[in-house]
Amino acid sequence: MARIPVKTAREIALMRESGRIVADVLALIGREVRPGVRVIDLDRMAEEYIRSRGGEPAFKGYGHDAKNLFPGTLCISVDDQVVHGIPDGRVLKEGEIVSIDVGVRKGGYFGDAARTFPVGVVAEEKRRLLQVTEESLYAGLAQACAGNKLHDVSAAVQEHVEAAGFSVVRDLVGHGIGKNLHEEPAIPNYGMRGTGPVLQEGMVLAIEPMVNAGTSRVRVENDGWTVTTADGKPSAHFEHTVVVRQGEPEILTRHG
Repeated sequence: MARIPVKTAREIALMRESGRIVADVLALIGREVRPGVRVIDLDRMAEEYIRSRGGEPAFKGYGHDAKNLFPGTLCISVDDQVVHGIPDGRVLKEGEIVSIDVGVRKGGYFGDAARTFPVGVVAEEKRRLLQVTEESLYAGLAQACAGNKLHDVSAAVQEHVEAAGFSVVRDLVGHGIGKNLHEEPAIPNYGMRGTGPVLQEGMVLAIEPMVNAGTSRVRVENDGWTVTTADGKPSAHFEHTVVVRQGEPEILTRHG
């Protein structure tokens, strides 16, 4: 595995500003999620807000294939869409769940976070899926302390999710973050405690459980971006950017 960068206090301060914008975007968009809203309108709102704060949308124009760069500011993924849903004219419906993933670059550094919202009143299984996925994120975050091993984070997520009868997506991972949106290390949402690199003060991680109600298997749709569950059951996604500290990690994308 390549070296995991350790950020300076100055770098973390810059990331703190990017993270603050990310958190505010999620709060803003969360207030607008309701039946009848077009997802493209949420995307435009987010881009306008990010630019008003002096930031740049991290996802817009992202990709390794120049012929298929991501077109949106937000990844907006509905129901069985796990991640990387492209904002379009789709209208949100009562009972759906929608995952909003946002990245921001400001001052040369990135912040990244995601949250899944209910659209109106949702079924009990979906409500529980959201609750368990968010709980698993915080279970993982609690392990992001200096001296722990990276897969202590992974195992904490997996244990919480599987105890609830859901499954973690194994084909997608969290990541380090800093000057680049994706840096070392890759952070799976499953693993064995006591394994992986030792976490050090100042490492910055984007921890992001992606949890399916059914099978862990996923597929990529024809657009080359949207990842969906193989069995058509719903999926939830929660993410924070955090700094590894000696004690409790510092969450850079917490609102308020």
